[in-house]
Amino acid sequence: MRIHLSALTVPSSGRVKKASEIGSRAHNPLPMIQGVQFKPASDQSLLVYFGRKVTRDAHQRVRKLLHLLESKPIVGVRNLHPAYCSLLVVFDPLRLRHGDLENILSDYLRRLARLRLPAARKVEIPTCYGGEFGPDLEEVARLHGMTPAQVVELHSSVTYVVYFLGFVPGFAYLGVVPEALATPRLANPRRSTPPGSVGIADNQTGVYPFSTPGGWRLIGRTPTAMFRPNQKDMSFLSIGDRVCFTPISAAQFTALQNS
Repeated sequence: MRIHLSALTVPSSGRVKKASEIGSRAHNPLPMIQGVQFKPASDQSLLVYFGRKVTRDAHQRVRKLLHLLESKPIVGVRNLHPAYCSLLVVFDPLRLRHGDLENILSDYLRRLARLRLPAARKVEIPTCYGGEFGPDLEEVARLHGMTPAQVVELHSSVTYVVYFLGFVPGFAYLGVVPEALATPRLANPRRSTPPGSVGIADNQTGVYPFSTPGGWRLIGRTPTAMFRPNQKDMSFLSIGDRVCFTPISAAQFTALQNS
């Protein structure tokens, strides 16, 4: 499913009502409630913020709310889109209004403290760093005053969290990259990025599932498919997974790719 945003909403009376008529709440964030902030994102979507900083605690709360809403759906809610520290709730404007949804969600939010999530899945991603597989590795090393080997050691020493998926199917946003390795995007994005490319953008890392344009700094590549349309779980990674990158040689890359 995809988000379908519109500037109009149709109330039960049948009269088309402009977004600007919905009320001041469509423009002003609501006060903090239990450390949470609601903010209308459109006439048919509501953002639930758990603070504005990327922290594992905030993300755990995002996951808990997502889990509750998936296990006990709200009638009229069409889709859910988690992010680093927020959850976008898309709803049917003919069945719900922002205020109605906020009241219902408040009840869900009161249950978060008691909720226990399933243990996170641990995933290893074999990665061949540098050379043709990681054309930006040497530049990343130069920017940070490191050797390429030190960049590889640092990048592969961290257990990353899958905060959310987006951009294209199967693309997982992983964090947090060590501060010493945080690197800005390329000034001029590539027209094409090979599938399986492992990149860094600021304090994020991720793997391109398809050949797409992209501006992340490419430091390696994995033979593991990130998107598998013929499998039940099409995305190799899921929100909440714990991910480690394991360095492999070019020969190992080829063997895994052909297996």
